[in-house]
Amino acid sequence: MSLTPETVATLRKVTTATITTMLLKKGIRRCWMSGPTPLAGAGRRLIGEAFTLRFVPAREDLATPESWGKPISTRAAIEEMPEGCIAVADAMGVTSAGIFGDILTMRMARRRVTALVTDGVVRDKAGVLATGLPVWCAGVAAPASVNGLTFVGWQEPIGCGGVAVFPGDVIVADDDGVVVIPQALLDFVLAEGPEHERYESWVVSEVERGVKLPGLYPANEDAKARYEAWKKSQA
Repeated sequence: MSLTPETVATLRKVTTATITTMLLKKGIRRCWMSGPTPLAGAGRRLIGEAFTLRFVPAREDLATPESWGKPISTRAAIEEMPEGCIAVADAMGVTSAGIFGDILTMRMARRRVTALVTDGVVRDKAGVLATGLPVWCAGVAAPASVNGLTFVGWQEPIGCGGVAVFPGDVIVADDDGVVVIPQALLDFVLAEGPEHERYESWVVSEVERGVKLPGLYPANEDAKARYEAWKKSQA
């Protein structure tokens, strides 16, 4: 799957809050990641296909500075990231070791990666911010990744912030956090999300003028009729 410009443009108009509601209609309750918040990129809504990275607990014979030069390394993984992807790193919620710093995030920015998302933390905060790479994470820590984690691979199913993420799932990140849209449900979100946003904007205008919530949100038949009339007046 490859996201089209039209798909990205549509999703930019749909909040992560709305997406969680749309997915709830399909029985998906665990789609919002617990932990990642904007370190860099606040005020924006970013969309991209997931490029997954996986860490496991540190094992002393593997989690060494020498491991950074091996074929299975974060350095090698970054060179496989396609332009426009969102890198999603499963750091097991470990907040005592930064999985990426300024040099690695600079390389990601140069490869035109859309954003980095992790339930772990980053290091070299000032340098990371200077790269311009949008980052959603659980904070910052000075120690390197090998102090608490072992990197074991990329582009395989992971868990990040309590959510299952498969390579190619659609990631949407904004000020409310990060949501995962399963590939099979993308068309549903694209079809239903913009209309939900439009209805909620109308509800806000109704509340502003003093209309009571019962019967308005969710809508009864009278509210539906008034909404449809409002839509015709906007056409």
